Amino acid sequence: MKTLYFDCSSGISGNMTLGALLEIVGDERYLLEELKRLNVDGYKIEISKQVKNGITGTYVDVILEHEQHHHDHEHTHVHEHEHEHHHHHEHRNLYDVNNIIDNSSLDENTKALAKRIFLKVAKAESKVHNKPLDEVHFHEVGAIDSIVDIVGTAILINKINPDKVIASVVNDGYGFIECAHGTMAVPVPATSEIFAASNVKFRQIDIDTELVTPTGAAIIAELAEDFTTLPAMVTEKIGWGTGSKDLKIPNVLKVYYGEIQEENQNFVVMETNVDDCSGEILGYTSEKLFANGALDVFYTPIFMKKNRPAYRLSVACRKEDMFKLQNIIFKETTTIGIRYRFESRTELGREFVEIDTKYGKIRAKKVTNNSETYVYPEYESMKKIAEENNIPLKELYKLEELK
Repeated sequence: MKTLYFDCSSGISGNMTLGALLEIVGDERYLLEELKRLNVDGYKIEISKQVKNGITGTYVDVILEHEQHHHDHEHTHVHEHEHEHHHHHEHRNLYDVNNIIDNSSLDENTKALAKRIFLKVAKAESKVHNKPLDEVHFHEVGAIDSIVDIVGTAILINKINPDKVIASVVNDGYGFIECAHGTMAVPVPATSEIFAASNVKFRQIDIDTELVTPTGAAIIAELAEDFTTLPAMVTEKIGWGTGSKDLKIPNVLKVYYGEIQEENQNFVVMETNVDDCSGEILGYTSEKLFANGALDVFYTPIFMKKNRPAYRLSVACRKEDMFKLQNIIFKETTTIGIRYRFESRTELGREFVEIDTKYGKIRAKKVTNNSETYVYPEYESMKKIAEENNIPLKELYKLEELK
């Protein structure tokens, strides 16, 4: 399984992400050509090698010029102020940014990813400033440099097309920084709200400055599905993206690209023993569990304490359905405790097919194991054919077409 692992031990920002992913893709021209599809000007990109505490990485600098806004419409609110590069730029709201992305000729997956990242930033700014989404103006984030950072990241992720993205615990610094709204505590409010609205695991470390920008927070919150130490991986490439600061730790984002063996840890088996619940209730519970995503439900006759005849209810499900199904079991039965364990399983590739026979079409599962295929007819389909043609069910299984 092709995996990207983001080592955010020195935080993460938009341009650090671009630098690291560019080293993995290995084609600067691809990024620059794709960014032209945005149809906006007012900036130039400088890509250089920088050394941070002895580590060489790629530094991506989006330098602003006087912007020309190509997507003026009645909802655009334009304000200008001095950017840190001493150029004027416009404030944009989410509607404006989405308009720029939608009107581009970028790949649809790239557009969708970029818009999801921007939405995370917009929701955080909305909460911090107590304004509706359509009234929030991206100050730094609405600037063209952040549009380039986020869309550029989406372009490179779409190019790499990993099966999985995971990250380390995200480190941020402490103290105070100056920004558009004045002096802010680190993590800054927008970054804090992005973390709070996601499953990002983060902490503060002993570095007296901001390590995670709101753009970086939104990128890792959108991309990473887990925050843990590096799993067993055969690494093919490592990308190093440098930040703009010189710190006592290397201001570098390290991204690994490689292969991890898929561990099927999303398969859960839950069990509970019940000795005071009627057969009708257990049967009803079984139907509800199947209707809500259980992969398998079955009962095993057992003897419990005081020699009571009882049943062990076993439910197999996906990890994401576990708590929903547990709630059904607690609600519908008399149990007060459920055991569960994560298990691996091997699944054969399968497809549903219809087989033509002299009696009509029979639905079946076609299963592949290495180069061999097996056909397993569906019981309900066989039953229907048997009844309609007054043929013993066992005779239907002998049909040549089903072998």
